[in-house]
Amino acid sequence: MNGIKEEGQMLVDRSPAEDVFARVPQMAQRIDPVLKELDERLPDDELSQHVRADFGKRYRSTLVHGRHSTPVEGLLRLLIVKHLHQWSYQDTQEQVDQNLLLRWFCRLYWAPVPDDTTLIRWANTLQPETLHALNDRVVQLAMQARITKGRKLRLDATCVQTNIHHPTHSGLLVDSVRVLSRFVQRSKGLVKDQVSNVQQLCRSRLLTARRTAQTLHRQLRRKGEDKEAEQKQLYKRLVHTAEQMVKQVKQVIQHPSRNQAKRSQGLREQAEQVLPLIERVIAQTRSRVLEGKKVASADKVLSLLEPRTRAILRQKGGALIEFGRQVILDEVEGGIVTRYWILAHPHEHGQATEAVEHHLTLFARPPNVVADDRGVHSAETEVRLLQRGVKQVTIPASGPLSQERQDRERSRAFRRGYRWRAGIEGPTASLRRILGGAKAAITGKTGWSGGWAWASNLRRIALTKEA
Repeated sequence: MNGIKEEGQMLVDRSPAEDVFARVPQMAQRIDPVLKELDERLPDDELSQHVRADFGKRYRSTLVHGRHSTPVEGLLRLLIVKHLHQWSYQDTQEQVDQNLLLRWFCRLYWAPVPDDTTLIRWANTLQPETLHALNDRVVQLAMQARITKGRKLRLDATCVQTNIHHPTHSGLLVDSVRVLSRFVQRSKGLVKDQVSNVQQLCRSRLLTARRTAQTLHRQLRRKGEDKEAEQKQLYKRLVHTAEQMVKQVKQVIQHPSRNQAKRSQGLREQAEQVLPLIERVIAQTRSRVLEGKKVASADKVLSLLEPRTRAILRQKGGALIEFGRQVILDEVEGGIVTRYWILAHPHEHGQATEAVEHHLTLFARPPNVVADDRGVHSAETEVRLLQRGVKQVTIPASGPLSQERQDRERSRAFRRGYRWRAGIEGPTASLRRILGGAKAAITGKTGWSGGWAWASNLRRIALTKEA
C-alpha cells in the first residue's frame, strides 16, 4: 500500500561458527600494543631452550613421562605477564583466566590456567644462571631492534629489604625455639616406638620461651640499678631454653624411623639445615649480651628464614639501617638493564670493573662512558677501566681532592656524564616499588628473582618500537 514495498527477513537457526581467537591479534593492537609487539618478538627458540632446560629438572622423569604440563611457551609468557603488570602469582592466575587477550598472549586459549602454587613451583625451578642468560638474550633483542648500541654505561646500587621483622636477640631465640619445637612435634610419631621417654624428648618449650621474652620486654621499660642484671638473667634463661631444644633435636635425629624412612629423612635434612643457624644465634647472644663482646656484621644471623640478610647502613634520609641485600644494576642508553647482581657484602668496590667485563661479553666492545657515584671510586678501578678501553670514567672521587682532580670533575664532559648517570635513579626506585614496598624474599632456589629486569627490558623494546 502507499507505494512502499515491504521487505521480509529470513529466519536463521544459529550464528555461523567463528574462531574467537582469530580476531584477538587485531584487538591487541588497540587494547595493549605492548603485548602485541612482544608477541611478535617472543617466538625466540633461544629463550625457550634456556627455560626448558631448567623446567626439565623439576622432577626426575619430567622430560620422559607423566601428565602433560602447561607448554614451556605458556609458562614463560605467564611469568612475563606477571612481571610486566607487577602482579602476584594469584593475581596472574585470576587475570589471565578472565581475560581473552591474556589467554591469547600466553598461548593458553581455552586450556585451564595453571594454579598460582603450580606457577610458583615452576618459577622456583629457574636457576640464577638461567635468569641472567634470559636477560642477556633480551639485551641482544634490544640491540637487534636498534634500541641501544652500548656506548654508555651507568651503575647504581640499592638495598632490597628482606621481609623479616626487626631482628633482636630475644626475638631470634624465640624463633629458634619455635622452629625446633615444631620439628620435634612432627617427629613424635616417628620415634615413639624407639624411645621410652618420648614425651620429654619431644617436649615443646615454646611457651617457656615466650613467657621469658615477655618478662624481658617488660624489664626493658623499667628503671633502676638492678635492671641490667635482671635482663642478663632472663637472657640466660632464654639461651638455656634454646640450648635444651637443640639437644632434643639432636637426640631425635639419631633415631630415624624404619617404617617411614622417606619422611624421617626429610625432617632430618630440615633439622641439619637450621641447626647451624640456631647455634650461631645462641653464640652471638652469649657474645654480645652476656659477655659484652662485639660480633662482626658479616657473621651475624638476622633471620632464620632469610639467613642471607645483611645489616646495611644508609647514608641517606629515612631508616639508618636496612636489613636485606645490596643489589647493583647496570644500564645502557635506551633504558636497557644489562646486569643485576646481589652483592655478597654491602659495599660496591670493584663493581664498575665487573660491569665493564660483562658489557664486553654482550657488545664485544667497551663503552665510551662509564658513570657511577663515589661509592665505587678507587684509583685502581679508574686505571683498570681506562686499560679496558673506556674513554671517559665519570666517577667522583671521595675524600680531599687535589686541584687537578677538582678541575677534572668540574669539566663540562664530566658533569654531562654525571648528569646522565642520575637517570638510573628512576629504574632503581621502580625496582624497590615493584618488589612490594622494598621488601622481597632472597632465599629459595633462585634467590631474588631477576624477572623484573628482563620484563622491564621487554617493555622498553615494545614501547620503543610501537612509538
